[in-house]
Amino acid sequence: MSDAAKGPLAGIRVLDMATMLAGPYGATLMGDLGADVIKVESHRGDDSRHLGPERGGGHSPYLSLNRSKRAIVVELKREAGREVFGRLAATTDVLITNIREPALSKLGLNYEQVREHRPDIIWIGVTAFGADGPYAGRPGIDFLAQGFGGLLALNGEPAGEPVRVTVPMIDVMTSLLVSTAALTALRTRDETGEGQRIDISLLDALLHAQASALGTYLVAGEVTPRTGNRSLYFAPSGIYTCGDGRKAVITCPSEKFFRNLCMALDVEWADDERFCNIDRRLANEDELDRLIDARCKDFGVDELQERLVAADVLCAPVNGAAEVAEDPQIKHNRMIVTVDHPKLGPLDVTGVPIHFHGTPCEVRQPPPLQGQHSEELLRELGYASGEIANLVSKEVVATHAEIEEARRR
Repeated sequence: MSDAAKGPLAGIRVLDMATMLAGPYGATLMGDLGADVIKVESHRGDDSRHLGPERGGGHSPYLSLNRSKRAIVVELKREAGREVFGRLAATTDVLITNIREPALSKLGLNYEQVREHRPDIIWIGVTAFGADGPYAGRPGIDFLAQGFGGLLALNGEPAGEPVRVTVPMIDVMTSLLVSTAALTALRTRDETGEGQRIDISLLDALLHAQASALGTYLVAGEVTPRTGNRSLYFAPSGIYTCGDGRKAVITCPSEKFFRNLCMALDVEWADDERFCNIDRRLANEDELDRLIDARCKDFGVDELQERLVAADVLCAPVNGAAEVAEDPQIKHNRMIVTVDHPKLGPLDVTGVPIHFHGTPCEVRQPPPLQGQHSEELLRELGYASGEIANLVSKEVVATHAEIEEARRR
């Protein structure tokens, strides 16, 4: 198979030495793009292996986030384990970690320590708030970043309390910055021959995403208020209940879209003095929303969507997970794909969000079992069968069979 057929990142090796979401998911995307991603875990494994709904002994957060990787168990608290890591790091282009100090240095994983094994390594450290500064070293997750970065204050109903964004969007945004940083550094290394250290934080990822809301304060001195499902700048924009009890999103950011909505719903609101322009609609938003909600109840959500799409209106159903999984556009985009898991059989996971036409990418492997590729990788690093058996017996490394046996004991 040619390198192009294997994906645009074929020949690049990535060590995923992070846990949970932001770091590992950045490595996952690189694996989808063709990189050889190796997930390095202790005997306990990534924390996401122990959280959330379970299926056949696997937990959904891990299974959902760690496709397109191989897995090895190495105990870095032991000197022999650090020797194994040294061999592995010497073959690696990009290392991703979110381990905090002082544990990072005790395990031999800080940038300068890893450079001893591979001088041109690209080392990416993910933290909650920054690698240095007043919050450095603090533990943190997506929810805390939402608080520090102003997202909680923006989300929710105007008269209600701040509401957490349920989907861990900051973790996901951070994962995209991880992969972007890695690719940028690889490009730089191709030209200079030099690797580098890169620091990425959840807080910075959110501030990057807050450009419009925070910019309102920085530029105009105004604080963006919570608007619930409404828009601050135009109306109508909201969620409306249909006759079948399902809900629909309708939003009209211009006069054209509002007139299209009125045509689709067969109403004359566009000529009503209360709604004749954006300013008037904003001033009379409660009444406009009441009228739209009443009219939407004349249709089921599918019929309403058909009418509005035909009239070129911005609209969408409020889908739950079951509807998302069956959505025809999502299926067409291959954003839910099936992989063959060694224990669970067919397993649906999210797909690759970047569609290359010259170097196609795909989910290449199911999320690996803990230690599934330990022996395979050790052989690639030059360890003989007897050496591998010795390392396993001393609990320096572990195969999946050893992990399973330890759990039964």
